[in-house]
Amino acid sequence: MALSEASMPDQTGRPDGEVLWVHATSTERFLALCDLGARLKTARPDLVILGTWEPDMVVPEDTEGCDIAAGLLPPDTVVDVRAFLDRWRPDFCIWSGGRLRRTLLRRMREQELDALLVDVTEDELPSRTSRWLPDQRKRMFDGFSAILTADPVVRAQLLRIGLSPQKVQVSGRLRISTTPPGCNDDDLEDMQSTLGSRPVWLAAHVRPDELPMVLESQRIALRLLHRLILVLSPDGAANLEIFRSALRDSGLQFADWEAGDVPDDYTQILLTDGEELGLWYRLSPVCLMGGSLLRGREGHSPLDAAALGSAILHGPGTVRHQEIYAQLAEVGAAECIYTAQELAEMVLHLSAPDMAAEMALAGWEAVTEGAAVTDELIDRVQDLLDEREAHHATS
Repeated sequence: MALSEASMPDQTGRPDGEVLWVHATSTERFLALCDLGARLKTARPDLVILGTWEPDMVVPEDTEGCDIAAGLLPPDTVVDVRAFLDRWRPDFCIWSGGRLRRTLLRRMREQELDALLVDVTEDELPSRTSRWLPDQRKRMFDGFSAILTADPVVRAQLLRIGLSPQKVQVSGRLRISTTPPGCNDDDLEDMQSTLGSRPVWLAAHVRPDELPMVLESQRIALRLLHRLILVLSPDGAANLEIFRSALRDSGLQFADWEAGDVPDDYTQILLTDGEELGLWYRLSPVCLMGGSLLRGREGHSPLDAAALGSAILHGPGTVRHQEIYAQLAEVGAAECIYTAQELAEMVLHLSAPDMAAEMALAGWEAVTEGAAVTDELIDRVQDLLDEREAHHATS
């Protein structure tokens, strides 16, 4: 589901404390900025995150880290812009991507509202309005404290219009970062010993209506790889009994981790409750992200699995995390499957350690790049808010 202005709670005015205004021009950027806000609030508990976005975006309702969903920006007129800024009086702004508004930026400069422009791409740069009139873009971009872009071409273009090299910096892409779940080291060591050299794959967050496809894939793969073991984790512990019943009827040999079972040489499926995914991500070179096997499903974020070294498989239902999956696919870290046969073939293909390792490394690099950019932004915002606070204290 998406937030809409009609569904938003009554937001009559500016809350107490510091207000960080974040504006996004894509869903992934919005999620990344809300993630940034959540991490900032661990150091600044009174910080309030105000979020705005563009009309063509789908924004989830339950986005953690964004306190006030102000929705769409007002028209770029003097009256509307003044009313918006006077209402919220933000202490700082992070603007991600393009679609810059001249009147809004001019008013922000007049109010001395510090702002960062991040993740801007070449196709998002505004074009010069006339060859014969002075280039107004420099004044517009000068309103930002700093501009961060992943594209050296963007930096070169901004330098050509007269911005200082200190203002424009090459950084990574703005992406959602993650803090992967931990695991019990003793359990990890014991399971590594128990599984030995057996090929392992994980199906996480599997819904009951996806279970037949996952079990069929395991049957197909076992014909060629007899020692293959599937770690099966339902989407919620409430579904465990449904899965137990289905496994008893499947003809496949399974062990029930929650009942205290330990897999042996004959175990083909290990059933878990999903509470220890940090353990299974570390043990499984290949992970199917469930909740995605049917079109239209929102899916689950693959970032934890990628950060812990799993190659990612998923179905077409990734509405909520579409951009993340697309980026992982672009670097060769994720693969979309549609049928039980395709899933089995990918599991068999990735059972070769070098194949899974290549995908996992690409995913890990993509995830850690996002974490590095988030850390950099956190440091910048902290410093600028501290400077603003110190300035107000002495003025």
